[in-house]
Amino acid sequence: MAVTEQIMTDHYAVWNGDCIEVMADLPDESIHFSIYSPPFATSTGGLYVYSSSERDLSNCTNYNQFFEHYDYVVKDIARLTLPGRLTAVHCTDIPSGNTGKDHLIDFPGDIVKLHERHGFYMVARHAIWKEPLWVRNRTLTKNLAHKTIVDDSSYAGVASADQLLIFRKVGHNAIPIAHPRGLREYAGESQVPHDVVHYKGHQGKQTENRFSHWIWRQYASSIWDDIRMQRVLPFHQARDDEDEKHVHPLQLDVIDRAIALRTNPGEVVFTPFMGVGSEVYAAVMAGRKGLGVELKSSYYRQAVLNLEAAARSRIDPASQPDLFGMAQAA
Repeated sequence: MAVTEQIMTDHYAVWNGDCIEVMADLPDESIHFSIYSPPFATSTGGLYVYSSSERDLSNCTNYNQFFEHYDYVVKDIARLTLPGRLTAVHCTDIPSGNTGKDHLIDFPGDIVKLHERHGFYMVARHAIWKEPLWVRNRTLTKNLAHKTIVDDSSYAGVASADQLLIFRKVGHNAIPIAHPRGLREYAGESQVPHDVVHYKGHQGKQTENRFSHWIWRQYASSIWDDIRMQRVLPFHQARDDEDEKHVHPLQLDVIDRAIALRTNPGEVVFTPFMGVGSEVYAAVMAGRKGLGVELKSSYYRQAVLNLEAAARSRIDPASQPDLFGMAQAA
């Protein structure tokens, strides 16, 4: 296995290498849950390039070639996942280019079809709302500029919602994902109603657990409009001269919700595109075991720093980092 560096602890294992080669050495049906953002393909290639490595999935020359390569990833995730268990893919509709007169490609729809070919079936789709000006400033998408509607709004764009697609592998789930005292932590920006807080950890009938019921109503919604967009791990130091697009990790609220709903404590959570470590970090903080693979060395090094912070906070909860402060300081 061609791995540049690896770290293994009681709580996580991470590799700096090609996810295909790392997954090949992992045993069948050893993963309880996986969650990740694949590189976002485009019809022309090159819009979301993260490194110059020929092994980088983002370096495909066109949309079809991307899916030829991505097929190998999904095939191996299917092999690694326990029957009846789940995988989550964070994605969005993608533009055909950035000329200002482009169209959108149904990237999530093609991801659904790919998973179905490998024995996964979609069981949930969450749309994650994004504020248009925030998207415009971050991506510099030309047809999302206000100037477009001034000049000719037939070319006006939209701040497409991110999507979290949840797939279940065929087969019987032998270990129920149980919440005997309901959901106990809320990850989001809404204010929990004061009259339900004291029900947290309710030990009686769960039909009476108003705290868990309130969280469940937020999480079971098909539209997540309460995700904190800036609640991400530090990432600025992971950027280098090769980066052609702004790096921005998946929001921790999204990962925290998926892990809380789809795994039991102590289970294994895997990500083949680790980036700066968000999915592994969230797994460790939730009392799960995280596995992650990252091809790009600068991202991997930042992930190691972030995971060391997670390990310290497990030993001393008071040392849990201020993620917003860390991100701003970086």
